[in-house]
Amino acid sequence: MILPDNYGIALLMTLFAGVSTAIGGGIAFVVKKNNLKALSIGLGFSAGVMIFLSFNEIIPEAGEMLKVNFPHNYNWIVYLGFIIGIIVAILIDYFLPDHIDAEELMHPDIPSHNKHMLKRAGLFTAIAICVHNFPEGMATFLTTTQNFALGLSVAVAIAIHNIPEGIAVALPIYQVTGKKRYAMLYAALSGITEPIGALVGMFIFGLFLPQILIGALMAAVAGIMIYIAFDTLLPLAKEYGNWHLSMIGIVSGILFIWISLILIG
Repeated sequence: MILPDNYGIALLMTLFAGVSTAIGGGIAFVVKKNNLKALSIGLGFSAGVMIFLSFNEIIPEAGEMLKVNFPHNYNWIVYLGFIIGIIVAILIDYFLPDHIDAEELMHPDIPSHNKHMLKRAGLFTAIAICVHNFPEGMATFLTTTQNFALGLSVAVAIAIHNIPEGIAVALPIYQVTGKKRYAMLYAALSGITEPIGALVGMFIFGLFLPQILIGALMAAVAGIMIYIAFDTLLPLAKEYGNWHLSMIGIVSGILFIWISLILIG
């Protein structure tokens, strides 16, 4: 199997993004309920980073990769890859929605009349997040192997995105069991598919020529990230705070990642 030279670093990046669900699980027990509004800025920041990277870095880089083998129609392949990425994200969301109940997060002490249903909700949320994290893990791995600075930026954005997911898993489990260690365990396990996605991405390198396949996959990654930003991050940012806080986060994310890429480049 032919592997990229920096596959080890790419795997570590993906692991970093995945374990941030455990960070979210920890935050669920140390941050006061009304302070969860701070997540509004963080989620907006993550969305800004993802949107900027997708349109300004990932899509152009995918085009450059494909131009080598498809000089006349590479733009159409990038376009098709982007659409496929969005469709994949939509299908995952349709068949297994990533339920993160903001009301539950903001008021975790509301008595439940059916603890079994609450536990079931927490478990299904964990399963849903596992499925959603799989393509994110592949995205982090693939971008890191092609461009370290770009991969680091994607990993940070996805890590921020995973924090409220960890909270969404930990809180209902904790309300049912009363045990923080179980809640933390489920939150941590919900992110385990990030590195699994990376391993699948690493396996793909051994089967296909990177220049031919990876450009199309990079375009699909951009589609997945755009969908995550608009379908999950921005609505949650508004729910946890308001649009003003969300916009502060979005603009901060764009400006931060922009100047970071200038300095690194």
